[in-house]
Amino acid sequence: MMKLSILKNENDGFILPSLLSCMLALVIITGAAVEIIDTNNILVGNNIKRQKAFNISEAGINYYLWHLSHNSLDYKDGQSTPATPDATLGYGPYVHNYIDSNAINQGTFTLWIKPQGNGSTITKIRSIGMVKGSNITRTIEAQIGAPSFASYAVLSDTALWFGNTETATGPVNSNQGIRMDGASTTDVTSANATYVPPYELGGDGNSHPGVWCSTSVLTPVNCNTRPKVDWRYPVPSIDFNQVTSSLCTIKKTAFLASSSTSSLAGLTNACTKVPNTRTEAYLPQRATNGRYSISKGYLIQLNTNGTYDLSYVNAENDTLANYSSALTLQSVATGIVIPSSGVIFAEDNVWVRTNPSYHGRVTIGAGRLASSSVKAQIVIADDMLYTTRNGSDAIGLIAEGSVTLAPYAPPTSGGFNFEVDAAVIAQTGSVLYPLYYRSNSNKCTRGWVDANQQFTFYGSVGSRQSWTWTWLVGNNCGNAAHDPVNGYISGVEHNNTQYDYNMLYAPPPSFPMTSSYNILSWREVLTKP
Repeated sequence: MMKLSILKNENDGFILPSLLSCMLALVIITGAAVEIIDTNNILVGNNIKRQKAFNISEAGINYYLWHLSHNSLDYKDGQSTPATPDATLGYGPYVHNYIDSNAINQGTFTLWIKPQGNGSTITKIRSIGMVKGSNITRTIEAQIGAPSFASYAVLSDTALWFGNTETATGPVNSNQGIRMDGASTTDVTSANATYVPPYELGGDGNSHPGVWCSTSVLTPVNCNTRPKVDWRYPVPSIDFNQVTSSLCTIKKTAFLASSSTSSLAGLTNACTKVPNTRTEAYLPQRATNGRYSISKGYLIQLNTNGTYDLSYVNAENDTLANYSSALTLQSVATGIVIPSSGVIFAEDNVWVRTNPSYHGRVTIGAGRLASSSVKAQIVIADDMLYTTRNGSDAIGLIAEGSVTLAPYAPPTSGGFNFEVDAAVIAQTGSVLYPLYYRSNSNKCTRGWVDANQQFTFYGSVGSRQSWTWTWLVGNNCGNAAHDPVNGYISGVEHNNTQYDYNMLYAPPPSFPMTSSYNILSWREVLTKP
């Protein structure tokens, strides 16, 4: 009996500690589970807030994308401060409440805006999103930019024809259609699925695809076997009416550059004002009585040191050999500093050349915006060369009428590689080498047909009407040169139009845009402010 009793007590003593141990373990496990659940809840809550902060930051980028699309020159979020941008971040900080679709304030985004400058449409936006009631932030940095009329090697509102001796290096677009018998390197696009080309631009009276080539052309590019994957049609057309407002903007910018004309810039009819005051940025009409002459205007010579020399052009005889003999000149000023805006506007015709090359970024606009009867022209009178081809140099030429390559611009004879570096736009006229002399409209202009006589156009062309550097004239009507294969030619038969890809989002100053801003790149920034 006693032995049994002792065994019972031993069993009782064993069960009780075991039970207590199990209970303690259960308490510990339960506590740990609760702590894990609380920690997970905090982590989930923070992750939700981090995602919300990211979304708010992204909303800041989208907001300023919209803002610049409506006011492309406002880098201060509609404010006047700060006057000087932060060297790293730009203008800011600009804080906005983020109100969701239910009218609830979810937090703030803080913006920093840094324009690239030098005429570029690229702007860097940094947006810092913060959730209301939290110190959690996420930061996104994006580059946004808008394509301009300098987004193409050749852009035309009318039909185009590249002959078999002409090469296009860069994108080509027509609002009508393109006959592409020459070599091309990238996109060739048309706004029409089909069109009937005019006879003078390679037409035969029949309808053709928006982009096509003649099956008879076998060399130097074989039409029948060449790749055509980059030929696309139809694509959206480009509105040349945007150039009109851009010329007005350039004129206002020129007014603002000088205290003597700045008061005119803010007037509602600023673009119809024609002051007689000449400034670094504004060149008035030559004739104060309003009379206009196609052979009078200004010669602007762009210099390597970023300045320009100015002369009056009092007469032109374009049958002569070079610009110095063809133009009757009267010196006005030398070493004129180009305004910080990079814009010069002339209320008259402009002849332009470089001496010997140009270093800087400038846009020259020519227009008689107060008159509807005549259009100012721009004439490329000689070589026009950049000092560098890395995007730091750019020349923009925007004419209310046409932009022409003077017959006296290329060398008269012998082998040469004549070059023009520029982005040019003819608002209502053409970009071309003329078929007839202006001073003798019955005589065809001179031609160059030898293989060692080359013309290179480096930049971008935008033409409302025709574009060509070469005319097939069919007979000896003046100074045209004879090619045994193609017949008589005016202009430089062997030419290459090369696109300056630096201009895609960094066109010359105040160049007109073709569409709204786009996000070019974005990334999350892990550092603050």
